[in-house]
Amino acid sequence: MDSFVSSLPSTFFGTLRLSSLLLASFLGAVVPFSVADEPLEYVPAAVDNPLKGLVPYAGDNREKFPHSMEFRYVPLGELMSGMTTFNWEPLEELLNDVASRGHQAVFRVWIVYPGKDKGIPTFLIKDGLKVTTWLNENTAPFPPEKVHTPDYDDPRLRQALRNFIAAMGEKYDGDPRLGFITAGLLGTWGEWHEYPRVDLFASKETQAEVLNAYSAAFRITPVLLRYPTGDDHRMYTKNADRPFGYHDDSFAWATLDTGRKADDWFYMQLLKAAGPEAMLKWKTHPIGGEIRPELWGEIFDDKVTHRQAQNFDQCVQETHASWLMDTGMVKEKQSATRIKNASRAVQRMGYEFHVMQATVSREADQTHLTVQLRNTGVAPFYYDWKIVVAAIDRSGTVIKEWPTEWKIAGLLPGESPRIWQLLLKTSEIPNSGDLLAFRVVNPLSSGMPLRFANSTERQQANGWFRIGNLTSSPVTCPHE
Repeated sequence: MDSFVSSLPSTFFGTLRLSSLLLASFLGAVVPFSVADEPLEYVPAAVDNPLKGLVPYAGDNREKFPHSMEFRYVPLGELMSGMTTFNWEPLEELLNDVASRGHQAVFRVWIVYPGKDKGIPTFLIKDGLKVTTWLNENTAPFPPEKVHTPDYDDPRLRQALRNFIAAMGEKYDGDPRLGFITAGLLGTWGEWHEYPRVDLFASKETQAEVLNAYSAAFRITPVLLRYPTGDDHRMYTKNADRPFGYHDDSFAWATLDTGRKADDWFYMQLLKAAGPEAMLKWKTHPIGGEIRPELWGEIFDDKVTHRQAQNFDQCVQETHASWLMDTGMVKEKQSATRIKNASRAVQRMGYEFHVMQATVSREADQTHLTVQLRNTGVAPFYYDWKIVVAAIDRSGTVIKEWPTEWKIAGLLPGESPRIWQLLLKTSEIPNSGDLLAFRVVNPLSSGMPLRFANSTERQQANGWFRIGNLTSSPVTCPHE
């Protein structure tokens, strides 16, 4: 276990001023408690905080740019060998490999991918599923490639998709190795379009069946859709009222509303057209996507010269994006300028929590804890990860832990600070405990810790945040 970077004298925490706040104990009792007047210093949080930031294709790229997630496409044909027969080994290999680096995975299952032919399960082709092979020239910046588009509305394929989604949800919903799933399955790259062969795309009825299957199968792991839609869209069934997030896969290229009719497929124009439910979706469901490949790396230059590029910070602010696929930042060595600018951009994405106050005080046989925090990011944290409090000794060793009912999920940017409070019996705190700390527990045992926008004097590298000292003398924890 990492030790605290430095120690603080007990006088650091200052004198507490009484207020009318209520403190909840494990037994549900309430007692008056106090909150310090002066907020703790804000320092930008870690670039590789979990479940946010830039997401490269799966691989060991940790040294090139900090990240906490990895992405991969997976062909349906490798996962499904019969109508109710599944082979999860490719997904298991992916999830275990990504988890071995302390990261969570994002994946998308595809049926149609330019230049590849393992998407359609063989048993469906043998059963007579119609497949149209054609040259897709809408693959820039990559060369044109042949694609094999199935008849999405064939009853056999529709049944296979329902069966697959149900089985995948039963096996993987809530798996701590997973961060997010993009719905995939329909359209080229699983992006829910077959452009320019729009005549080959799935009907609204087939789309609705896929969405129904996902909403029934996944209740914990968020599923994200490519296009936000409301009533009466010419091509897509309505999804604004469904429990899904969105992913903008032409981020900073076709994101902002230009007001031009020809750009009505741009993300923000679609979002506005889908109505208020879609516009507010980010408050309860995550927004992700992919930086347009033509802009990989370049979008983080001091001066972006590509004529199609849109303002990255504005795109993040308007979409409330938490994560974006970008292999460009790890594909080759990037300039110090790009790394600096990309790091700053990531810190603005998704959630960022600043602990404003953290205090410990004692009254007779009671020890009072309070933590006050705000969200300085653009989106909430979407998982209900557990939070624990611990007594820690001078060496940095956790001696005893207590569960809490504190919640990190759902705190929106700009909302009033959230106050966590706890009452402990002093007699239950081991005498060898020198300080009390808390951490948000990543359910992936080796996962990246969630770190706060505070100085290293308050938090360990592994996520433990110092609430306050228990001893009257300074606590010195050794460096590792």
